Amino acid sequence: MVELKTETSIDAMHAAGRVVGRALTAVREAARVGVSLLELDEVARKVLRAAGASSPFLGYRPSFAPTPFPAVICTSVNDAIVHGVPTRYRLRDGDLLSVDCGAVLDGWAGDSAISFVVGRPRPADLRLVETAERALAAGIGAAVAGNRIGDIAHAVGRVCREAGYGIPQGFGGHGVGRRMHEDPEVPNEGRPGRGLPLRPGMVLAIEPMLTAGGGDAYHTAADGWTLRTSDGSRAAHAEHTVAVTEHGPRILTARDTP
Repeated sequence: MVELKTETSIDAMHAAGRVVGRALTAVREAARVGVSLLELDEVARKVLRAAGASSPFLGYRPSFAPTPFPAVICTSVNDAIVHGVPTRYRLRDGDLLSVDCGAVLDGWAGDSAISFVVGRPRPADLRLVETAERALAAGIGAAVAGNRIGDIAHAVGRVCREAGYGIPQGFGGHGVGRRMHEDPEVPNEGRPGRGLPLRPGMVLAIEPMLTAGGGDAYHTAADGWTLRTSDGSRAAHAEHTVAVTEHGPRILTARDTP
């Protein structure tokens, strides 16, 4: 069931989204060579605590997970696509890091992700990240009342495929509201004009996931959470929580850029 949010509810979700944006900005600023993934998780925890927000990630255990998620951010490095568990691993020069973060404030959730290179970047990694951001922008641009879920999926997938990248099958965006994951599903590839009609009040997490090798295959790491590319190529992930409104898409997780 898809819940349509009121303008007041969307404003409250924007407040939660601003916390997510601040957390991601703080993590990106702290992510330097030699810093551990656990230290980055603590950076995000401090932002959430200061805002009086809680984490929808911490303790989350969907049906596929062997254990509850132990952190407030996902940290996916290099060939990790999504759901990376923060560890004592210390960042190295040239690592490609994707960070996914959520927050719940006054009962409403926000969810967003960024990818960036630590230290000296490879041109190929910069292109991958830039394409993920373009795919996200295309998906947001299609989140217009009167369109359909398939229009978002097609917009995202077209950018990814035209650039020669793979799209992990079975993973994509979702509705957001009182819970981090709500109906509907928002695939990263699809046919335009198909799927659920978009109506004002729908709030969606749009989140392209790209693999540099061009293949769609992945496997789950031994931790039961981290998804890794099967060919060992690098991956990028970008995400915003977006409201469909009468005046066009409204990004609820906007953040400052360094």
